[in-house]
Amino acid sequence: MTSITATRRPRIRMIDSEADALGDLAVTIADRLPDVSAMLLTEIGRAHIAPAKNVADSVVTMHATVDFTDQASGATRTVQLVWPAEADIEAGRISILTPVGAGLIGLSVGQSILWPDRSGHERTLTIERVRGERAGGELTAVDSAEEGAGDDRETDQDGRGRNRPAR
Repeated sequence: MTSITATRRPRIRMIDSEADALGDLAVTIADRLPDVSAMLLTEIGRAHIAPAKNVADSVVTMHATVDFTDQASGATRTVQLVWPAEADIEAGRISILTPVGAGLIGLSVGQSILWPDRSGHERTLTIERVRGERAGGELTAVDSAEEGAGDDRETDQDGRGRNRPAR
């Protein structure tokens, strides 16, 4: 059995335009959803912010479809991360304003995070696969079999992640 070690707050990346919009949204909802607002602002504050072309396809961004595993239950869920007006839990579209949504943004395939659920219990969430439409309409899909450990990546000149060669 493989052991998963979650980093409380692993390195994350965000698309610049999404980080700006998420920051505005977090400030707007601060009175109504102070915990989620604080989580989002903290994540934006610690993220490496870059133009979309410099964020690897393996990173969870808005509108990405994500397969993640809840290590406590072993259950794997597939969700699409969306803006609040687009959310529909029955269709698998979760809002960025949910604790899970705020925890997934910016993570890469293979990364795990220790993150609170709605009841305040800490859960280890591990990103297994990311797919979706990126800038320019290109469809992408990256899974953990392609990524390895997720953090063992380099970025080539156009910013797309690639695995390091075996040494």
